Amino acid sequence: MKTLIPAILVILIMTVSAYAAEYAAEGMVDVKSSFGVKETGDRLENVLKERGMTIFNRVTHSEAAKKAGIELRETELIIFGNPKVGSPLMKCQQSVAIDLPQKALIWADGEGNTLISYNDPRYLEKRHNVSNCEEVISKIEKALAGIAKAAATK
Repeated sequence: MKTLIPAILVILIMTVSAYAAEYAAEGMVDVKSSFGVKETGDRLENVLKERGMTIFNRVTHSEAAKKAGIELRETELIIFGNPKVGSPLMKCQQSVAIDLPQKALIWADGEGNTLISYNDPRYLEKRHNVSNCEEVISKIEKALAGIAKAAATK
């Protein structure tokens, strides 16, 4: 019995890790949506505007792929930002500008789930060796999580 419990825990951890790895690319946060891709994208765009963000573009990758004769599950990208949010991060480490403005990917997985994916600010912090900027990173992290949650849930 004493060896059975640790064995079950190991199997459980491996199963959960495998599921999480199914979606998560390094440095990405994935949020499951209760809505389809188009509706999630519309909701996300509305939430972003309500929170003072500028929408720079909305790219429907799946439509472009279709025009090229390639079948692709529904995939949209919303490019957005606000200088009041992004500029302090660039001031901490200017190279982070290559990853700004922010992007949110809204996509359908192979099982019919809709996800919102975005760059994890902690990944950007590591990638660009950002230091002495905890307050800015934390603020962006909370803002993105709140935006995604508001767009993805009823």
